[in-house]
Amino acid sequence: MVHEAAIRTELEGLRARLPEVTGALAATTDGLLLAADAPGVQAEGFAALTAAALGVGLRLADSAGHRSLHELLIRSDTGCIVLHAAGRDAVLAVLAGPRTNVGRLHLETRRSCARVAGLLDAAFALPEGGGTP
Repeated sequence: MVHEAAIRTELEGLRARLPEVTGALAATTDGLLLAADAPGVQAEGFAALTAAALGVGLRLADSAGHRSLHELLIRSDTGCIVLHAAGRDAVLAVLAGPRTNVGRLHLETRRSCARVAGLLDAAFALPEGGGTP
């Protein structure tokens, strides 16, 4: 994919800005891997699990009367996983250690999501003139 390298560069930048981040990946909401910078993680399987978790989060939000889901946080003794919407059709999954400043993690991840959403929008934009002749 044309945008895979650009998305991977963004994920690498996120890890560089937050040393507590141990991995990051971008996937479609259907669970297809777009790009990953997650050493030690089976990225394709993790992307599929991300879609499943997103689906459960959406159902929870809906049953609570909330209109949309923006992020999902999972915390454990050994760290956290945060899922953030990256536009309408993608999600970023970020893995971080237990001492992570969650507020900063959300802030930086939201910025990365906006950039990834922009990359995807640009990659799938119709050519000038509106499409095929």
